[in-house]
Amino acid sequence: MAMHDCYHCGLPVASSDEGKFTTVILGQQRDMCCPGCQAVAEAIVSNGLEDYYQFRTEPAQKSDDSILETLDKLKVYDDPSLQEEFVFEEGQHKQIQLTLEGITCAACGWLIEKQLSKVDGIKQVAVNVQERRALVTWLPHDIKLSQILSTLKRIGYVGSPFHPDEHEASYKREQKTFLKKLGLAGIMTMQVMMLMTGLYFDWFGAIELETRQYFYWVALTLTTPVVLYSGSIFYVGAAKALSARTVNMDVPVTLAIFGTFFAGIRSTVLEQGEVYFESICMFIFLLLLSRFLEHRSRHRAAQISANMMQYVPVSATKLLQDGSMTECLAKQLKVDDVVLVKPGETIPIDGIVIEGNAAVDESMLTGEFNPVRKSNNSTVYGGTVCQDGSLTITVTQTLKNALVNQIVRLQASAMASKPKAAQIADNFSRYFVTAVLLISALTYSFWAYQGSDEAFWITISVLVATCPCALGLATPSALTCAMAKLNRQGILLKRADALEQITDIDTIALDKTGTLTQGKFTITNAWYADGVDSDKALSIACALESRSEHPIAKAFNGDNGCDQRAKNELHKVTNFSVTPGGGISGEINDTMFSMGSAAFSVSDIYITSIEQYPTANVFLTVEGRIMAAFEVRDSLRVDTKETLNLLKTNHELAVLSGDTQQNVDVLTKTLPISTAIGGLTPEQKYQAVKTLQQTGAKVMMMGDGINDAPVLASADVAIAVGNATDVAKTAADVILLGDQLLSVPELIQTAHQVKQKIRQNIGWSVGYNVLILPFAVSGLLSPWMAVVGMSLSSIIVVTNSTRLLSK
Repeated sequence: MAMHDCYHCGLPVASSDEGKFTTVILGQQRDMCCPGCQAVAEAIVSNGLEDYYQFRTEPAQKSDDSILETLDKLKVYDDPSLQEEFVFEEGQHKQIQLTLEGITCAACGWLIEKQLSKVDGIKQVAVNVQERRALVTWLPHDIKLSQILSTLKRIGYVGSPFHPDEHEASYKREQKTFLKKLGLAGIMTMQVMMLMTGLYFDWFGAIELETRQYFYWVALTLTTPVVLYSGSIFYVGAAKALSARTVNMDVPVTLAIFGTFFAGIRSTVLEQGEVYFESICMFIFLLLLSRFLEHRSRHRAAQISANMMQYVPVSATKLLQDGSMTECLAKQLKVDDVVLVKPGETIPIDGIVIEGNAAVDESMLTGEFNPVRKSNNSTVYGGTVCQDGSLTITVTQTLKNALVNQIVRLQASAMASKPKAAQIADNFSRYFVTAVLLISALTYSFWAYQGSDEAFWITISVLVATCPCALGLATPSALTCAMAKLNRQGILLKRADALEQITDIDTIALDKTGTLTQGKFTITNAWYADGVDSDKALSIACALESRSEHPIAKAFNGDNGCDQRAKNELHKVTNFSVTPGGGISGEINDTMFSMGSAAFSVSDIYITSIEQYPTANVFLTVEGRIMAAFEVRDSLRVDTKETLNLLKTNHELAVLSGDTQQNVDVLTKTLPISTAIGGLTPEQKYQAVKTLQQTGAKVMMMGDGINDAPVLASADVAIAVGNATDVAKTAADVILLGDQLLSVPELIQTAHQVKQKIRQNIGWSVGYNVLILPFAVSGLLSPWMAVVGMSLSSIIVVTNSTRLLSK
């Protein structure tokens, strides 16, 4: 390390600070770059942990100069209501999983464990350097959580609660149980197979009958906990199914396990007949393994959406009415509260910017890594990161109703709507289980009638080999992985069965404004009637449009329009109303004004006057008489042409717009659009889609505005694009969280991949059962062979589905 580099973090020491911040480390005076690094180094030395500086492979991160001020902020984590979210009770102890910042090498993990283990009240510390996480267990009567975090901060690391939601927590509990049962089954299977294989192949040589019986008793002893504990998951499932007066795949599994187990007990006690203890253990182990893999693949898929809540910070900086600031819990923020977000901080809640300008990273929501510029009246979402500049935000949603929570809930509800393929597979599974039980009974009757001593074992082979476990996993495993993949790409499904319908789509209808175009309008021309004050007319237009959600409103309230706040003060709008597909109306100074298309705002007696403004598409009128006319233009999205070129291969493309036919023709003349219709009201768009459907077309509709809600609801599949209104999102089946149209071809491609995977999975599982059944019924298949075949079938199906995540 250079003479003038900070011994702690490795950064250069300013010439003015040389000798100002020093600490004796390993017998020598060491220079530090700031008081933060000096405080951390002194804490390390005073606790007898100087070896850290010998073992480390990289310098530490630069410490916070305002470390004492930061430590005070950590007290917010002692709030009991906050701890309910992430602290777990372990008897008299409490346990928390922390996300660690500042770890650079394995020595950091050693330092954290050594430092925290010396603190009274901390029972256990386990640091995972690779995952940057630590598991800490402590006695709450001896030490507070804020003190633990303060201790970490004093040695240069930032610890914050890793905040899994209920899905994550339940997964951990289930995984722990799975691993216990799987581990027990695996260990016992190895022991029993070693014993039984040696007996079957005479590896022990000619042994006496008593010795053989002794081995049988040992095998029975080892098999019993596997049957009673590891296999309990199947018995519970079977009991639930039977109590509901139905059957599921756990029923034949339970019959096979207990049949083989009790037969083995009988043979061992009576010292006659065959035993298949190794087959029972292997059957339970492989079946548990396939279910564990399926369970893990579900978690891997659900993690992408369920873990979104970990991006939302726990605390927020709230601005009080007197201008002072205070730290509070993000979940305690209410609508209309005002929060301050500084550069580099994560936005704690959904809201609207009232002051400031900053680039915001929304990749955790949209999958797009290019930051989005936010300024006055921009909408921001909790969990996104303010990269530069400060933002003052008015809260519009509580944390409970924030977008990240909505996404998690929508994903859960989407999985509740099963596609037809899943419903058919579920019904077929129930009928197939009934058929398996019937075939097993007939098999036993036939072989018993033939006087075969193997009748019972042949029946067991039939039960095991034909268990439809793979069939039950075929559809849900593929759907779960597909939804995870789409979520990662910023595509949110509200209905899982929409994926199935997308594969049948042959016609795609698109709105123009905000869908094909950027929705960033500019006023290119303006005309004013004789005797009308242009400034006054423009201010009235701006005041009206300030109340509208339509993208055109931004042309009047943006940089090329007028100062919205000034015009609102001058013109107070009352009795405001919106006519979807038409325009807006509002009363200003006891006069009713209308603004929108000519058909909506201009009275019939004045309609001929619009000829004076041939390219105008927005009119401001008073009592139906034109006061001003504006030509408002938009530009295509950068990826519109590429997207349409990809979609045209297998789909008819149509544009249904409320804009004038002239504007629609100008915009679409260079695009691969087969039909482009303008001047449509919401009802006419709705009828246009219905007409297409009556000809046998399967229609996908893409839109973003309030006026698109009726047609979105009528389409076979509806997609809300980009920054769609809440009404449009409500009517849609799919929501694009990002602002890229290229997500649509990816959605369609994934839908076809899912269909293919489901077909492959169902084909394999049904084909396997049909193929194996004759061998099992004819007695050519021993129980252990049936176990291997059935388990491999399930594992193949799950593995095939998880391939969707990597495509």
